[in-house]
Amino acid sequence: SLCTSIHSNAFQCSASALLTISNLPAGNSHKTHFLKRWLRFHYVAAGERGKPLMLLLHGFPEFWYSWRHQLREFKSEYRVVALDLRGYGETDAPSHKEDYKLDCLITDIKDILESLGYNKCVLIGHDWGGMIAWLVAICYPEMVTKLIVVNFPHPSVFTEYILRHPSQLIKSGYYFFFQMPWFPEFMFTVNDFKVLKSLFTSQATGIGRKGCRLTAEDIEAYLYVFSQPGALTGPINHYRNIFSCLPLQHHEVIMPTLLLWGERDAFMEVEMAEITRIYVKNHFRLTILSEASHWLQQDQPDIVNKLIWTFLKEETTRKRE
Repeated sequence: SLCTSIHSNAFQCSASALLTISNLPAGNSHKTHFLKRWLRFHYVAAGERGKPLMLLLHGFPEFWYSWRHQLREFKSEYRVVALDLRGYGETDAPSHKEDYKLDCLITDIKDILESLGYNKCVLIGHDWGGMIAWLVAICYPEMVTKLIVVNFPHPSVFTEYILRHPSQLIKSGYYFFFQMPWFPEFMFTVNDFKVLKSLFTSQATGIGRKGCRLTAEDIEAYLYVFSQPGALTGPINHYRNIFSCLPLQHHEVIMPTLLLWGERDAFMEVEMAEITRIYVKNHFRLTILSEASHWLQQDQPDIVNKLIWTFLKEETTRKRE
């Protein structure tokens, strides 16, 4: 069950760096870590070793690159690590659906944190990465000094709200669609990955006119990663296990928490953001950006970065008092 203590696995560092995306922000480095059970995790790091760790968890269908603006911004004061989650990008993708249960995904973060030489971090997650971030904070509170989540409510809010609100059930219809074998992967590849492109660019689901729209190079980066053989199965397998893991047995979040929300999110109703406050037993700050989309940290990177800085410095000041 979730929150069960699982013995952490040791890592071995790979000597060679991976360079898959050419337009990498200056000063960043690609690294691969190996689990003893031969599972490789790819991440991109910025900032000096020894600085406090900021660990970034992306959503679907994304990879480390969705944090490119934050890698640049926070490297001055943090060791910033943007991970490719299990099954995504350059990280290995186990073949069995059961290897993507939430228990495994939570333990991945614990093990990676330890392998990087840290026992705590500022944890930031967006979308599905936000779900994982909430669960890590609940299961391993001693490892998370501050929690920042972008466009994903507390998991208990999500499961309770979706059962009572058919409109959210419809918006989350892809969760059910993804339970089918092979067909969801096929649908993403049709018409040169039209579905993937439209998620980021269409009027219904994409970044709006007032946002920082993805460039042609950004779109190419996503297409390159997800057009690799089998590259969609791992990410979709995350969703194929969700019904076996929820609802949660433990709910409370005990560290200072910032929830950022783009109100034009086509997949998540904004009402869930305020309800999330119930489960945070510490300082909770919620900021809703009215013109922003689901892809918030890419849509409004400057505002998001300022809000994160304010939250981080505010909590530091409060602790000193």
